[in-house]
Amino acid sequence: MAITVTDPRPIERAEEILTPKALAFIEELHKRFAGTRNELLAARGVKRQRVAETGKLDFLPETQDVRDGDWKVAEAPAALQDRRVEMTGPASPAKMAINALNSGAKVWLADLEDASTPTWGNVIDSILNLRDAAQGTLSYTSAEGKEYTLRTDAPLAVVVARPRGWHMPEKHLLIDGEPAVGALVDFGLHFFHVAKQLVLNGHGPYYYLPKMESHLEARLWNEVFVFAQDFLGLGQGTIRATVLIETIPAAFEMDEILYELREHASGLNAGRWDYLFSIIKYFRDAGEEFVLPDRASVVMTAPFMRAYTELLVKTCHKRGAFAMGGMAAVIPNRRHPEVTEAAFAKVRADKTREANDGFDGSWVAHPDLVPTCREVFDAVLGDKPNQLDKQRPEVSVTADQLLDIASADGQVTEAGLRLNLYVAVAYTAVWLSGNGAVAIHNLMEDAATAEISRSQVWQQIRNKSVLADTGNTVTRELVERILGEETERLRTEFGDEAFRLYYKPASNLIADICLSEDYTDFLTTPAYELVG
Repeated sequence: MAITVTDPRPIERAEEILTPKALAFIEELHKRFAGTRNELLAARGVKRQRVAETGKLDFLPETQDVRDGDWKVAEAPAALQDRRVEMTGPASPAKMAINALNSGAKVWLADLEDASTPTWGNVIDSILNLRDAAQGTLSYTSAEGKEYTLRTDAPLAVVVARPRGWHMPEKHLLIDGEPAVGALVDFGLHFFHVAKQLVLNGHGPYYYLPKMESHLEARLWNEVFVFAQDFLGLGQGTIRATVLIETIPAAFEMDEILYELREHASGLNAGRWDYLFSIIKYFRDAGEEFVLPDRASVVMTAPFMRAYTELLVKTCHKRGAFAMGGMAAVIPNRRHPEVTEAAFAKVRADKTREANDGFDGSWVAHPDLVPTCREVFDAVLGDKPNQLDKQRPEVSVTADQLLDIASADGQVTEAGLRLNLYVAVAYTAVWLSGNGAVAIHNLMEDAATAEISRSQVWQQIRNKSVLADTGNTVTRELVERILGEETERLRTEFGDEAFRLYYKPASNLIADICLSEDYTDFLTTPAYELVG
């Protein structure tokens, strides 16, 4: 097995990350684990097809003993006992990383996944920034001379890094001529360069694991962790992982996922936007009863979403693991304070529901939301760092409740279709420009919300959905017309140069995947081929 770097210096100081020893570690990870990863990805498609034909998912009979067993995950280290507010965002550029670390949040989800375009420069810069942050040397000076440094007057957020999902490749590292596994590259470079320093700091190499669909995928991560800790001479259990339950099959395997990772498990997160995307993707051709209403209509109080979050809290606390709430994606608009005030009221209500349900903390996408989230959880937690002691014995969730998509209030409308196409193109264009998180209509959009948007369009075409506000049937012709109108609108908003470079290619890509007979599993896969 041989490893090749196609571009050894995408940014300054890249050689500090792409060292021979680090690359040898990446190569060893692939030698041991890439084959199993490939088999597990193939198994996803087989299971999806079987479920689509029946419209049914259920808890696994072969793992009943795990669900019935009396076991717990390892106790959390001191640095992860209090997670009441978690700030999310990319680890590149340095300014963003510094703002997140200084935000006052207990944890920073340093994102190499949905909030980051995986250009080679972004990948390497993210690892550099995380290493510099661990060493206390991270700083940035803007072109205008404004200096950004790590605060010393209060604790920095504890870093929990999120590598890419199992499905994403890394085309700039080739293993025997084939693209490397993005997840192993992200984890491997971060762990190799930062793990020992984090331990010295009283923290550790902590990770969020995205997009998993089964406990077997969690088992693979656990095997990676065991090997990596031995490789660097760190004790087993030094790594801690929080798993995003953001796919519908994973919702049926929460106990099993925690069990596989139990020595390294920290908790589960209710990744609400990817969860909705996964439901659409999984049941896209299973009939009208699986067609969700407009994205904006689907709220966390919908019965099927309540079932998902209630089961997550109960499962986590039964096993001694943290239950982490979902994203508050509001972005303050200082030019329209009344809009911001109304949005913050919704965030407060959302976080209050989570705290009262037993969640141990929750996510925000902007530093201005940290005080609101902290205040809500402070009111519930008091002096306690978490509420692991809040068991939920009264909760009993069935497979039918998790799959009760038809219970969601709302309608499919042409206004919603138009918004979906606008968001899908607008987000993809910014992603192509190298930025994986962008504010659109006062909401922080990342890949998950764009995935919902384009998947709803595909599903509505497939099901010939009738639009409640116009009476029109969703057809390819209708989608082509509205997509053209929204693309032209984006041209007027952002100008001809940006349109030529990013918005037109984005529109072409959205047209291809929305109008195709075949469904594209991830928007970011073909989009990745269009970036450097």
